Amino acid sequence: MAAIDQSPAPFAETADDVRRILNERSIEFLFAQFVDMHGKPSAKLVPAHHIDDLLTEGAGFAGFAAGDIGQGPHDPDMIAMPDPRTLTILPWQPNVARFACDVTVEGEPWPYCPRTILRNALERAKTLGYELKMGTELEYFLVRRTEDGGIEVADRLDTLDLPCYDMRGLTRNLDFVSEVAKAMTELGWDNYATDHEDGNGQFEQNFSYTDALTTCDRAVFFRYMVETLAQKRGLIATFMPKPFAHLTGSGAHFHFSLWSGEDNLFECDPANDPRGLGL
Repeated sequence: MAAIDQSPAPFAETADDVRRILNERSIEFLFAQFVDMHGKPSAKLVPAHHIDDLLTEGAGFAGFAAGDIGQGPHDPDMIAMPDPRTLTILPWQPNVARFACDVTVEGEPWPYCPRTILRNALERAKTLGYELKMGTELEYFLVRRTEDGGIEVADRLDTLDLPCYDMRGLTRNLDFVSEVAKAMTELGWDNYATDHEDGNGQFEQNFSYTDALTTCDRAVFFRYMVETLAQKRGLIATFMPKPFAHLTGSGAHFHFSLWSGEDNLFECDPANDPRGLGL
């Protein structure tokens, strides 16, 4: 396994920042990525020397072929416009980076783009003086393909009736989960815990909360990253809610807090909140 990059995760605000980072990190290729209404990521791979075109003109897609995003064959092409602030270098392939993109059609924001919908909601909250922050808990199963085409838990020794927080099960999978944890740290996400969850072969790996848009961008990349790193080991990471009928399902938990400046409006003085409802 490659050693972790201890340098700070690059952060871009402007096109000039992007160009500088691409040069400093010897980036050769860029994913222009968006999601459909089910959160499925789609992308084009763009050579880094076309960065100026990508930032100004975006990447074009036939929307009806790209997933469920409200387009038919008769519609004009969608354009995925990169957000420079989302520049993310792939920890396992550091000559490649990814942008999260907003979808436009004929120069206008596309109303079925999930990222645009969220941005609009956050802007409305901002006009009221609020900022929405969010954390996630994304659970997944680590499985392998069987000879008959089915799936089974990748760790065949993971058979406890109550495996939640099992240290031995976590240890047997340490190479994989620690690779994911190190990748999150390299990205600057502040991975603070990994645990074995309620189901056999089920894990959860956490990163700290931040503003809602950044958290959602990270959640999309996290799922892609975990699935990709599992495939490199000949395994399958699935975030399906219920891949096994007899095992606990996987959750995608979202924790919201509403802020006004430095004040968390969901935090209450216990003396004024006797029932602990945070109201």
